[in-house]
Amino acid sequence: GTEMLARLRAGCAAHGLRGQRLAHSRTTEKLQREYDAVVIGAGNTGPGAGAAYLQQAGLRTAVLEKRHVLGGAAVTEEIVPGFKFSRASYLLSLLRPQIYAELELQRYGLRVLPRDPYSFTPLLEDRSPPRSLLMGHDMAQTQQQIAQFSQKDAQAYPKYEVFMGCLVSAINPLLDAPPADTTALGQGSLLQRLRALWPLLQAGLALGRQLPHFYEVLTAPISKILDHWFESEPLKATLATDAVIGAMSSPHTPGSGYVLLHHVMGELEGQRGAWGYVAGGMGALSQAIARAAAAHGAHIFTEQAVCRVLLGTDGQAQGVMMQDGMEVRSKVVLSNASPQLTFLELTPQEQLPEDFVRRIQQLDTRSPVTKINVAVDRLPSFLAAPNTHDNQPLPHHCCSIHLNCEGTHLLHQAYTEAAQGHPSSRPMIELCIPSVLDPGLAPPGCHVVSLFTQYTPYELAGGQPWDEKARNAYADTVFDCIEAYAPGFKASVIGRDILTPPDLEKIFGLPGGNIFHGGMSLDQLYFTRPAPSYSTYQSPVPGLYLCGSGAHPGGGVMGAAGRNAAQVVLRHFRRLRWQR
Repeated sequence: GTEMLARLRAGCAAHGLRGQRLAHSRTTEKLQREYDAVVIGAGNTGPGAGAAYLQQAGLRTAVLEKRHVLGGAAVTEEIVPGFKFSRASYLLSLLRPQIYAELELQRYGLRVLPRDPYSFTPLLEDRSPPRSLLMGHDMAQTQQQIAQFSQKDAQAYPKYEVFMGCLVSAINPLLDAPPADTTALGQGSLLQRLRALWPLLQAGLALGRQLPHFYEVLTAPISKILDHWFESEPLKATLATDAVIGAMSSPHTPGSGYVLLHHVMGELEGQRGAWGYVAGGMGALSQAIARAAAAHGAHIFTEQAVCRVLLGTDGQAQGVMMQDGMEVRSKVVLSNASPQLTFLELTPQEQLPEDFVRRIQQLDTRSPVTKINVAVDRLPSFLAAPNTHDNQPLPHHCCSIHLNCEGTHLLHQAYTEAAQGHPSSRPMIELCIPSVLDPGLAPPGCHVVSLFTQYTPYELAGGQPWDEKARNAYADTVFDCIEAYAPGFKASVIGRDILTPPDLEKIFGLPGGNIFHGGMSLDQLYFTRPAPSYSTYQSPVPGLYLCGSGAHPGGGVMGAAGRNAAQVVLRHFRRLRWQR
């Protein structure tokens, strides 16, 4: 054991933070000089899905990814020898069910590992053992757990779930189509105008008498909504984490309710709101989608960086220029890069309206997230639920483990510190151990631990740099917090990979480190994502489309933007053929 530890530690040191390449689904084809469609970036499962749909419909499609690995933030990388990390995004739920079926992802190797129970919140308190809250799909057991803190909340919880379920099913269809086209509202017959509004009318009719409540959830701070339903702090704080995750906002920020809805909107194998792991890490999902696209004939390339979008004399997108100077011509260009990268760096500025450029520059991309990937030589043992002598995983080990969630005031406090430029002294931590359900991710007896933490500012107070010292100081704060809940954790650490907001921006192209390519606040959703009048995937440049998280309906490994954008592109192609 000691020898293996020493060897692994030496391996880590030698490796630094260099990612090892894992198996890819890159094409063996050579990059050609002409395609029907070119997709910039292979991230967020959007372009892979988009490329598969375009190719399926007969458009010769190429996907160009600048990194050595496909998938954008949905990647598996071996940072520490022998340990395979979902380096950025780490859980699956929001991927649209149609994409699983239409692209036959199971056939192409996707295996999802559902989690039940799925949420564990241990408490730090002066009693032995401390209490904890374990939540799963068995409602009676979950109610029993909640009853430790409040009998009233245990009774209210099933009603809350039904209420949230109603809201989700009403707005769910809005995710699978472009936002209502506002240009169509000012022209055409009354019937045509109504048709443009139909998706919204449908959602309104489905909500029925719940409409005022939906409006409240959408606009209010999540703390107000949760205070209406519940009284126990650990339950409210655990539920509130979904409303602030990835957002530089506090549970007291108005509009935080929508982010909660966004995160309970998914489903896994028919179970609404369930989140699971992907066997082989998140990269295996990107690989499955890439295989599906390649099987239809799409060409997928890694280490191919696009440096600009080429425009014809008529201002129409005509392809892309590669970093090595090669020009790849195409009839349409889809960009999965962020709106900022797409429009402020890759597109010639003179072709874009000033007002549009200003709006893209002003997008709120603040992000509180620092992701820490950790290799450990044993399972953490929590004071609230100690490990057994044989050190075998227990039900709570497969959960999202919420630390520093004793109450919503702690989340607010953590936010306030970061808003002033200081990393939280008691950060909100979501700890996951995917190797519990997927042992192949780590050497025998060892585990990979994913720490999704917030709040950390993009820019530190006083212009301090996010250097190695600042990174390690924050990671040490996080590890000290975990140690308080699970003594012995620090001693089990073999290696760690710390990704602050600037790191997430630099490595994965996430603007400001924002996991959604831009805040999911109400002013940056639906009609206004990424900018008013440009929410239907088209851009001011004819033939250039946005298909990533910066477009409707946003981020979270959904694939919806890619699928919707592909449908818009195919409609335009059909119209062109018709005109000819």
